Amino acid sequence: VQLQASGGGMVQAGGSLRLSCAASGRTFSINTMGWSRQAPGKEREFVAAIGWRGGIASYADSVRGRFTIARDNAQNTVDLQMNSLKPEDTAVYYCAASPVTSSSRDWLRYLRYDSWGQGTQVTVSS
Repeated sequence: VQLQASGGGMVQAGGSLRLSCAASGRTFSINTMGWSRQAPGKEREFVAAIGWRGGIASYADSVRGRFTIARDNAQNTVDLQMNSLKPEDTAVYYCAASPVTSSSRDWLRYLRYDSWGQGTQVTVSS
């Protein structure tokens, strides 16, 4: 599976951005897609994930209520709508795909994600 992320940029605090990730290749093997981020000097952290077939979604506590993940199975894309952005959201955002899924939203962040996109920079200024 190949993943291509787009939509990053620079925005002021309180603004919005929409990230998109397009999957190609063996897309039939995808069962979960998600987004992670990595800020300078920090470890990569989970942001959100969505089951590819059932649509169950999971969010990190830090973004819940502000970010929304959505999938389009026909287009093989997953979007991350980010509202009310904060400077601490500044990071490189990566989309990822997993061949497995879970019926429990709490477990989506712990799945084995074996396909990763190239990352897109999001910068939120105060």
